[in-house]
Amino acid sequence: MKRRTLVKGALTAVPSLFLSGVFGRSTPFSGMLAYGMADKFQPGWDSLAQYEVPEWYRDAKFGLWAHWGPQCQPELGDWYGQSMYHEGSAAYKYHCEKYGHPSKFGFKDVINLWKAENWNPGALLSLYKNAGAKFFVAMANHHDNLDLYPNKYQSWNSTRVGPRKDIIGGWAKAAKANGMPFGVSVHASHAWTWFEAAQKADKAGPLAGVPYDGKLTAADGKGQWWEGLDPQELYAQNHPLSALGGDHLKKWDWADGAAIPSKAYAEKFYKRTLALIDNYDPELVYFDDSVLPLWPVSDVGLRIAAHLYNRSIKKHGKLQAVLTAKGLNEQQRKCMVWDIERGQSNAIEPLPWQTDTCIGSWHYDRRVYDNDRYKSAKTVIHTLCDVVSKNGNLMLSVPVRGDGTIDEKERAIVEGIGAWMRLNGEAIYGTRPWSTFGEGPAIEAAASLGAANFNEGKGKAFTAEDIRFTKKQHTLYAILLGWPEGNKTVIKSLVNKGSISEVRLLGHGDALTFSQTPEGLQVQLPDRAPGKEAFVLRIEGAIV
Repeated sequence: MKRRTLVKGALTAVPSLFLSGVFGRSTPFSGMLAYGMADKFQPGWDSLAQYEVPEWYRDAKFGLWAHWGPQCQPELGDWYGQSMYHEGSAAYKYHCEKYGHPSKFGFKDVINLWKAENWNPGALLSLYKNAGAKFFVAMANHHDNLDLYPNKYQSWNSTRVGPRKDIIGGWAKAAKANGMPFGVSVHASHAWTWFEAAQKADKAGPLAGVPYDGKLTAADGKGQWWEGLDPQELYAQNHPLSALGGDHLKKWDWADGAAIPSKAYAEKFYKRTLALIDNYDPELVYFDDSVLPLWPVSDVGLRIAAHLYNRSIKKHGKLQAVLTAKGLNEQQRKCMVWDIERGQSNAIEPLPWQTDTCIGSWHYDRRVYDNDRYKSAKTVIHTLCDVVSKNGNLMLSVPVRGDGTIDEKERAIVEGIGAWMRLNGEAIYGTRPWSTFGEGPAIEAAASLGAANFNEGKGKAFTAEDIRFTKKQHTLYAILLGWPEGNKTVIKSLVNKGSISEVRLLGHGDALTFSQTPEGLQVQLPDRAPGKEAFVLRIEGAIV
């Protein structure tokens, strides 16, 4: 990692020893003193590298995610809370027409409209469990900086504004009732730069130069619905704008001229996140960050990781916690689970990893519904099979409307996934990679993509020639990603791979006729396919 020059006024609490540790060496820094000698994990890379992914997560393979908050209320997709302040954008135009100009009706007012009036977490979790999800994750906050749980560190939370409900508490209770491990996703570290757009003003038109509501203070709230709250606590804008015009996309990892957060901002994020962990005991914490929150300008992410792991050991007698983050180097992947957003690896990864994706936009988007742009159950199932064959897990988001419901098209997709899982789940749950993850024409097309965020959908579409493999003890599963013409398949990867004693097709009662040839394992399939989307051969024998 390159050493970066920090912006003047940067995080003064980070000692020089810590900064030297950030850029290549181990981590001697003052935060270490907050952890007892009896704690296994200390907030440094060498200590966190003791991490081992718990078996429950490795066996689970598939989880569902509610990426839900006030930005779902307008039903215009992801990053609405920032895009509505981009003059001339689709979100800006929509916002001005539906709600009014952002100098008069800002994102804080969108929060006030969000009531979650039809939210039934128990019913949704029951649906997700029936769909085969083995864990559930709920968004605890987004870049919009609204905490969806009560805590004394952030007045802008869902129990005081908007729904006036403990959203995380409701999800956690429903997950427990359905016997599902519960996770939370945390995105709020980025609000410092993400909300800079709220400080601006139109450059043209009748309100040119009139500041958007990101400039408001508590004193402006007298007689308003938000009286007693400080908009600056939500928008986090008591600082100069970043360089390059406040384009947050260019400063995701606090580089390229990003305004560096203050010590108070970083420590407040730390306290908010620890309150979340300590009050709800999540088995999984997902960070929407490059490496860790506020890394490398603060050590708070390291401290949170150590706290999560040590707390898990004290509660369970062994480490059961999962922490995921993005953009990890080889050393950092030993310390947590590597997450690839909307992307996949093109190889069997030596350590368990995760892809997170969504059947639509991250926040609910009515345009996706109207134009039938959801991912199909088939696409999700193929993605799952591909990811699991490479030692990964899939965390899938199903967009939730502002009122707390999902639409009928989403429900049909979820139910379609569940139907496939009930028939073929044994080839997914509790499996491990085989010696090769698969075969077929899509592999060569995907080779150039590598393992990177946002590479999904860029490869070649799967066909019946594409096969993915998983194994469980002495059983090999060959997952056909299509039904072959002539009801025959040849598995080329099984040339000289030992002696095969039996081949069965999940969902079909009888053993299949097969032969081992110099071209591979030839299998005669039945005349009619059981189920749809993908088809699993269970292969027994002395397979190497």
